[in-house]
Amino acid sequence: MCTTIAGKCPASGSAKGPTGWFSLDQIYVGYDHPVHAPLDHALSLDFVNEATGPGARVGVELTRESARALATRILETLDEAERYEAGG
Repeated sequence: MCTTIAGKCPASGSAKGPTGWFSLDQIYVGYDHPVHAPLDHALSLDFVNEATGPGARVGVELTRESARALATRILETLDEAERYEAGG
Protein backbone atom coordinates (compact mmCIF):
# COMPACT_ATOMS: atom_id res chain seq x y z
CA MET A 1 0.00 0.00 0.00
CA CYS A 2 1.32 3.45 -0.90
CA THR A 3 1.81 5.89 1.96
CA THR A 4 1.85 9.12 -0.09
CA ILE A 5 3.99 10.66 2.69
CA ALA A 6 5.96 13.43 0.98
CA GLY A 7 7.20 16.95 1.45
CA LYS A 8 9.93 19.30 0.39
CA CYS A 9 12.08 22.01 1.90
CA PRO A 10 14.19 24.74 0.37
CA ALA A 11 17.92 24.07 0.31
CA SER A 12 21.06 26.05 -0.25
CA GLY A 13 24.16 24.03 -1.03
CA SER A 14 25.66 21.77 -3.66
CA ALA A 15 25.41 18.14 -4.73
CA LYS A 16 27.43 15.99 -7.10
CA GLY A 17 25.49 14.13 -9.77
CA PRO A 18 26.52 12.09 -12.80
CA THR A 19 27.58 15.19 -14.74
CA GLY A 20 29.36 16.95 -11.87
CA TRP A 21 28.47 19.48 -9.18
CA PHE A 22 25.28 21.52 -9.21
CA SER A 23 23.59 24.01 -6.89
CA LEU A 24 20.70 22.77 -4.77
CA ASP A 25 17.41 24.56 -4.34
CA GLN A 26 15.13 21.84 -2.93
CA ILE A 27 15.23 18.60 -0.99
CA TYR A 28 12.27 16.27 -1.37
CA VAL A 29 11.63 13.89 1.52
CA GLY A 30 9.22 10.98 1.30
CA TYR A 31 8.37 7.60 2.73
CA ASP A 32 6.93 5.10 0.28
CA HIS A 33 7.87 2.22 -2.03
CA PRO A 34 11.48 2.69 -3.14
CA VAL A 35 12.51 2.73 -6.79
CA HIS A 36 15.71 0.73 -6.34
CA ALA A 37 16.35 -0.36 -2.73
CA PRO A 38 15.13 -3.92 -2.02
CA LEU A 39 12.70 -2.77 0.70
CA ASP A 40 8.94 -2.62 1.16
CA HIS A 41 9.18 1.06 2.07
CA ALA A 42 12.06 3.50 2.38
CA LEU A 43 12.76 7.08 3.30
CA SER A 44 13.70 8.81 0.07
CA LEU A 45 15.73 11.98 -0.23
CA ASP A 46 15.98 13.78 -3.55
CA PHE A 47 18.47 16.64 -3.68
CA VAL A 48 17.53 18.75 -6.71
CA ASN A 49 17.85 21.98 -8.61
CA GLU A 50 14.40 22.34 -10.13
CA ALA A 51 15.45 25.02 -12.63
CA THR A 52 18.20 22.83 -14.11
CA GLY A 53 16.00 19.78 -14.72
CA PRO A 54 16.32 16.04 -14.16
CA GLY A 55 20.09 15.95 -14.63
CA ALA A 56 20.48 17.97 -11.43
CA ARG A 57 19.21 15.32 -9.03
CA VAL A 58 20.75 12.98 -6.50
CA GLY A 59 18.42 10.41 -4.98
CA VAL A 60 18.92 8.35 -1.82
CA GLU A 61 16.73 5.58 -0.38
CA LEU A 62 17.25 4.58 3.27
CA THR A 63 15.77 2.21 5.80
CA ARG A 64 13.99 3.90 8.71
CA GLU A 65 16.87 2.87 10.98
CA SER A 66 19.50 4.36 8.66
CA ALA A 67 17.47 7.56 8.26
CA ARG A 68 17.13 7.98 12.05
CA ALA A 69 20.86 7.34 12.54
CA LEU A 70 21.63 9.92 9.84
CA ALA A 71 19.28 12.49 11.40
CA THR A 72 20.89 11.97 14.81
CA ARG A 73 24.40 12.26 13.37
CA ILE A 74 23.49 15.46 11.48
CA LEU A 75 22.16 17.07 14.67
CA GLU A 76 25.22 15.97 16.67
CA THR A 77 27.54 17.38 14.01
CA LEU A 78 25.69 20.71 13.93
CA ASP A 79 25.82 20.94 17.74
CA GLU A 80 29.57 20.26 17.64
CA ALA A 81 30.06 22.88 14.90
CA GLU A 82 28.19 25.49 16.96
CA ARG A 83 30.36 24.75 20.01
CA TYR A 84 33.49 24.98 17.86
CA GLU A 85 32.45 28.28 16.29
CA ALA A 86 31.55 29.70 19.72
CA GLY A 87 35.13 28.95 20.83
CA GLY A 88 34.34 26.15 23.21
